[in-house]
Amino acid sequence: MVKIRLKRFGTKKRPCYRVVVQDSRKPRDGACIEEIGTFQPIAKEDSQVSIDMDRVNYWISVGAQPTDIVKKLMNRQSAKQAK
Repeated sequence: MVKIRLKRFGTKKRPCYRVVVQDSRKPRDGACIEEIGTFQPIAKEDSQVSIDMDRVNYWISVGAQPTDIVKKLMNRQSAKQAK
């Protein structure tokens, strides 16, 4: 099954995440199909989430399923775009 989930990178105690499309059987930081965004929890509130919603919609249309955390981030991104 293909999932849209977070991939961690960054240093110890300074996490950054990439929003990736990845096979659910692969390890969290393993090879991914496509990188479609970033999440930086340490940054200012306005610049924490950056997701390409066109690519997210494409991957969902072909059967990929976002994780719960990615769903929340997508909602934040769409609320930011609506303003």
